[in-house]
Amino acid sequence: MTAQRITVETTVAAPIEKVWHAYVTPEDIKQWNAASDDWHTTAATVDLRVGGNFSSRMEAKDGSFGFDFAGTYTKIEDRKLLEYAFGDRTARVEFLPAKAGVTVRVTFDSEQTHSVDQQRDGWQAILNNFARHVASKKPH
Repeated sequence: MTAQRITVETTVAAPIEKVWHAYVTPEDIKQWNAASDDWHTTAATVDLRVGGNFSSRMEAKDGSFGFDFAGTYTKIEDRKLLEYAFGDRTARVEFLPAKAGVTVRVTFDSEQTHSVDQQRDGWQAILNNFARHVASKKPH
């Protein structure tokens, strides 16, 4: 079975600089990168350059399960686009101007373990957390 491309998106009511910064900064990633309240990201690293690696340690808050979401950046256009490979899959994150701020659109290859709906819902939940985090973040 070949991987299917899945797209999720959200619009963040904030300037692109704030949205981009929150997406690529480890301290921010640890605050928004979870699909549900019983999960959290305990560590994050970002080497923001083509060929650079990133990693987020995602764990159930009760300690029952955890995994590393990690990959390598393959294309970067500052405040516009991130593309990365993770395992044998790829993802594309677009930062698009919107009337109310910035639309963040993520397109990624599905995997075989979970249904397309489960994957879409999980990635969408993470994006929704991201939008809430950016909206609630105080300016520097």
